[in-house]
Amino acid sequence: MTSQFTNSPTQTSTMTVTIIGLGLIGGSLALSLRQHGLAQHLIGVENSTAHARRALELGLVDEIETDLAAAVRRADLVVVAVPVDAMVAVLPPVLDLITTKQVVIDVGSTKQALLAAVAGHPCRGRFVAVHPMAGTEHSGPEAAVSGLFEGKTVVLCDVEHSDADAVQTVEKLFQALPMRLLYLNGAEHDVHTAYVSHISHITSFALALTVLEKEKEEQRIFDLASGGFESTVRLAKSAPATWVPIFRQNRLNVLDVLDEHLHQLQVLRELLASEDYDGLTEQIRQANHIRKILP
Repeated sequence: MTSQFTNSPTQTSTMTVTIIGLGLIGGSLALSLRQHGLAQHLIGVENSTAHARRALELGLVDEIETDLAAAVRRADLVVVAVPVDAMVAVLPPVLDLITTKQVVIDVGSTKQALLAAVAGHPCRGRFVAVHPMAGTEHSGPEAAVSGLFEGKTVVLCDVEHSDADAVQTVEKLFQALPMRLLYLNGAEHDVHTAYVSHISHITSFALALTVLEKEKEEQRIFDLASGGFESTVRLAKSAPATWVPIFRQNRLNVLDVLDEHLHQLQVLRELLASEDYDGLTEQIRQANHIRKILP
């Protein structure tokens, strides 16, 4: 294996990187690593032969390796980018295969179950739990987007349980993309992502189901749907294979924020039903405070 990073995160690395899972995040990360000169060689591991073939055609990776052990042993950095339920099963065997000179990261949207699964592993220090806060509603290798991570935030979780040099390697990598670094523990991460990410998806699924139930004419939905509806419901296109595992692993936090969301909907409904337009105006004004946070 080759050395990892030079002193400057902007300088070209000679890393060999293995990416397990070549969907939206894994594929986009492969593109970004190549674009920024952060990987000399990219190895892909992918269960779907169709996805593996397409990833090669798109140039996401340099080769597909069908032997997980070989793919891991050849890498300086291993990225686990499979759905979060599969991640809990995949990560411990990956850690079984590595040496003290390698680094492993995940890119999952939930963290507590994963961190618990590797808590006592002898190579736990070589693992850094990360979550790039970026994505789209699309999936598979075709969904890979160049520049997906630029200017976004990446969360690093429980870094005190990772080796200092492993954390430094990961920090330099994401700074070079470039991304903003945020540090949380696993429990904090899962609470906050439920509030700002997971609730957005479950609400979008519900809105799509509502419209599909009430408006039976598909052409009418297409003809009348404007930017507002489209931007609100686009997340409903997201794959259940990605999101059901996320909701399962973060169930209690999602239920908590969903209960509050249902309460707020009920408040708005009651104001409208009672024709309390002053009260409705005040609620919307309160909601407008989000402008101060998200200009």
